[in-house]
Amino acid sequence: MALVSADSRIAELLTELHQLIKQTQEERSRSEHNLVNIQKTHERMQTENKISPYYRTKLRGLYTTAKADAEAECNILRKALDKIAEIKSLLEERRIAAKIAGLYNDSEPPRKTMRRGVLMTLLQQSAMTLPLWIGKPGDKPPPLCGAIPASGDYVAKPGDKVAARVKAVDGDEQWILAEVVSYSHATNKYEVDDIDEEGKERHTLSRRRIIPLPQWKANPETDPEALFQKEQLVLALYPQTTCFYRALIHTPPQRVRQPPQESHP
Repeated sequence: MALVSADSRIAELLTELHQLIKQTQEERSRSEHNLVNIQKTHERMQTENKISPYYRTKLRGLYTTAKADAEAECNILRKALDKIAEIKSLLEERRIAAKIAGLYNDSEPPRKTMRRGVLMTLLQQSAMTLPLWIGKPGDKPPPLCGAIPASGDYVAKPGDKVAARVKAVDGDEQWILAEVVSYSHATNKYEVDDIDEEGKERHTLSRRRIIPLPQWKANPETDPEALFQKEQLVLALYPQTTCFYRALIHTPPQRVRQPPQESHP
């Protein structure tokens, strides 16, 4: 029943998102005429080689309108981003609910283990589509944005990805990529699943053995303080594995990396 309700809400949100995208295009088309007027006014001023009171007043009005238009478009885009975030949250809740239902459904045959290559592709896509933090002017990046750690009292939610320090088969300890199953406030311990289904194992770990992973990417151009800095010690994933190793940042990103666009015939 919950899955059906989530599907219905997702459909509603997609319709609302489509309307917001149309509003964004309409707002952009409406404001384009004003931007053309600004450009033409500057060209006339250059031709006449003077800034008369008339042009000064005209430009002030045009720029005031342009600012209001940009703010209106920005507000619509923020609403659209909120819809996308809610859709992603519902999809994640649906995935977790389906996972739990599968764990306790004895009538269904066991699900096949995901191949390593498929898992690596999904993890890469998840990293690439991590939302970019876009704050309002004056806003500071929140905890779990880029290099900013979680607050001391933060509790990761079921489904959140974390770095978990576990004991390996040989007795050594290592950091692995894991998914939160639950958290007990009584014991202050997490239950987490190894994200690698080939070595699927559930671990019960104290909070100090868990590092919540970022939930937003930081923009290098607007929030450079939220980036890991050169020579800073970090945990990085070994290529094609779900195990972390200690590493030093060589070069922080200089710009936002865009996800690759799908090609269509």
